[in-house]
Amino acid sequence: MHTASWRDVVRRDLFGARPPVRDRPYRLVIRVALIIFRLLRFQFDVRGSQHVPATGGAIICSNHVSYLDFTFLGLAALPQQRLVRFMAKASVFHHRFSGPFMRAMQHIPVDRRAGAAAFESAVRALKDGHVVGVFPEATISSSFMVKDLKAGAARMAVDAGVPVIPAAVWGGQRVATKGHPVDLKRNVPITVILGEPIVPGPGEKTQQLLRRVRAAMEELVEEAQRTYPAQPAGPEDRWWLPAHLGGTAPTPEEAEQLDHHDVRGTATKGHRPHPVVRVKAMWARRRASR
Repeated sequence: MHTASWRDVVRRDLFGARPPVRDRPYRLVIRVALIIFRLLRFQFDVRGSQHVPATGGAIICSNHVSYLDFTFLGLAALPQQRLVRFMAKASVFHHRFSGPFMRAMQHIPVDRRAGAAAFESAVRALKDGHVVGVFPEATISSSFMVKDLKAGAARMAVDAGVPVIPAAVWGGQRVATKGHPVDLKRNVPITVILGEPIVPGPGEKTQQLLRRVRAAMEELVEEAQRTYPAQPAGPEDRWWLPAHLGGTAPTPEEAEQLDHHDVRGTATKGHRPHPVVRVKAMWARRRASR
């Protein structure tokens, strides 16, 4: 387990000897994220970074339990000095705060009702040698278990001829996830595991590859849950554990109903503010209570 250090924040070689000029905004955002990780003293357990190729295209395919998963997966790629271009819903790119950052970091917007353009952009990025990050469940899993996967990631791997790196993230749901208030407690353990690359076989069909990816993801999520170093503080804190582990999270069947509109891109905004707004409110409450 380790925390981000101030040395990490200022390291000149963090992104390699001569990183591309166009990635300056992305590098700045990563350094800011490292400052936040340091202040919150997240306890990181990152395994399998060596599976990210040093050069060439690859897809990181992960489960999705929190709003912060993309930052944790990006951290896991840093030892190989790779930046991950994440596929994210288009609304994030249209938000007045997050939009400029997402565009500057060259992430890939996804319109769930018209995904062809996103698919083509991702394949082009892969062929150009980028690492693309995908959450194939299409939304955060309310059950905190791996849901049915969309086939897009497997199709991209076949079309671009690149490996899929299965991944698991765990612990971030305790900080910021849908349906629960943001909790900026310190010293939360965060587990990130990257598995061995899965290379599409000659003539392998999309569904065959997808089944292999799902099996690998499920195994990694199980490992992350089994080795996670923290337990709920009491009965009311069991919400972040899946039902089969004695938690009070929805079962996969219940979660399917809860996540129905999110997956199809038909969810209404309702009254819940954007995660960034909720984080700002949380900081304000913390300052007021001092």
